[in-house]
Amino acid sequence: MARTPAAEVVAGERSVRVSSPDRVIYEATASTPEVTKLMVAEYVAAAEDGLMRALRDRPTALERWTSGVREGMRLATGPTDRDADAFYQKRVPKGAPDYLETARITFPSGRTADEICPTEIAVPVWCAHMGTLTFHPWPVRRTDDPASLDHPDELRIDLDPQPGTTFSDAVRVAGVARELLAEHGITGFAKTSGNRGVHVYVRIEPRWDFVDVRHAAIGFGRELAARDDQVTTAWWKEERGERIFVDYNQNCRDRTIASAYSLRPLPGAPVSTPLAWDDLAEVTDPATLNLFTVLERLADGDAWATIDDVAHDIGPLIALYDAQPEGELNYPPDHPKMPGEPPRVQPSKKVAAHWDADGNRIDG
Repeated sequence: MARTPAAEVVAGERSVRVSSPDRVIYEATASTPEVTKLMVAEYVAAAEDGLMRALRDRPTALERWTSGVREGMRLATGPTDRDADAFYQKRVPKGAPDYLETARITFPSGRTADEICPTEIAVPVWCAHMGTLTFHPWPVRRTDDPASLDHPDELRIDLDPQPGTTFSDAVRVAGVARELLAEHGITGFAKTSGNRGVHVYVRIEPRWDFVDVRHAAIGFGRELAARDDQVTTAWWKEERGERIFVDYNQNCRDRTIASAYSLRPLPGAPVSTPLAWDDLAEVTDPATLNLFTVLERLADGDAWATIDDVAHDIGPLIALYDAQPEGELNYPPDHPKMPGEPPRVQPSKKVAAHWDADGNRIDG
């Protein structure tokens, strides 16, 4: 069978070649038609205003589903997971166009990598040609000062529904989070995760490091949990119960969240969609926010159009953390052991005699 010729997608002032344009990326569902690779690239180009507001000048990892999305397919859990159907690309792929710019980021291990740093819409469109569905930007922006990549300009509050809770529960908690932020003089911007969760973003002054911003997220999360008994910051799943988990570790170095206007690898091509707070409260099924519907909303203006107008002081949130007696919480398992961190063992499996006061295991 003859191969379908490549297509060209207009992306800003460039034309981007898209190979295998007829490849089906998302199969049809009861409510949405099938989505081809060309349609994904065209969506990315059309979402320029909102997508570039989320990605511009940010080191960005790519979530690549080169064979499309099918039931049973899975995303690689790490570089040694060779049998997965999709993977994260943290370094610039081979064959990148000469207009693609990079930013050198430092992982928690101290290793470095040159990641894609989008400066124009042609770059995400080329990434779509490479099978990218979801963009994962760091919460930092590249400037002329290399230190800028060590100082986040976003606080990310990830509200993750646990088993027994729903998207509607996350929406309700997001409203409480909005009120709590406002009490500290901070404006939050909401989006759907593209699945069951809700993300609340805050633009912040880029003068704190990753540890400080993570502590601000912990302090805020604990205060939110004190106000609402359906909220938890418990790291271990066995302790979360039927509550909305504030995933504070999404503010760690090298932890990223699907960007605004990113597609998600789920049936129906759902999109992580920014919404005005009143609009979020009316959404009952986030799957209705998808490749076929989101551009209509964006045509009326990006709900996050003013997110860059004010950079907030998160000192009050860090002060919450400092005043709370609980202290440090667990880091992700691939992160170096940090000062004051509790033992990295499930509470139900912890034997107190095997751990010292600083959370270090006692051998012997």
